[in-house]
Amino acid sequence: MAQRIDYYDDPSAPAPNSLVPSVNVVVTNEAGDLLLIRRSDNHNWALPGGAIDLGESIPAAAVRETLEETGITCEITGIVGTYSDPKHVILYTSDGEARQEFSIVLTARRIAGEPVPSQESREVRWVARGGVHDYQMDRSMRMRIEHYLGSNEPYVG
Repeated sequence: MAQRIDYYDDPSAPAPNSLVPSVNVVVTNEAGDLLLIRRSDNHNWALPGGAIDLGESIPAAAVRETLEETGITCEITGIVGTYSDPKHVILYTSDGEARQEFSIVLTARRIAGEPVPSQESREVRWVARGGVHDYQMDRSMRMRIEHYLGSNEPYVG
């Protein structure tokens, strides 16, 4: 199975060969819990999200990716921030693509559906805000969630 490997400020990281605009979504339910997926490609927990397709707006991509990965239909409500640190390189072993990080993180609320795994998500669950830190995730994903939980201003980085 193809894998995703995240590198941060690592001299052994491959040189980036692509830059793909993507989106992640902090989806909350009525109780304020966060929607997390356990990725199929690296087994880490993460916010739902993925690449923005040509002809697609940022909010439309966020809603589509969330539904595809989780079974949850959401409504976009705001922005957490932008993440484009060139020190973060993501290697996809299936084709040798090495992406420089480029992600916009939005907030959303659940409007329908129940958590259902997909090809991209081995598990999907609602997690209480206080329990998020107990889940294994890449440092960049943890940083995005911490920005959501602790800041009133959008992060630009």
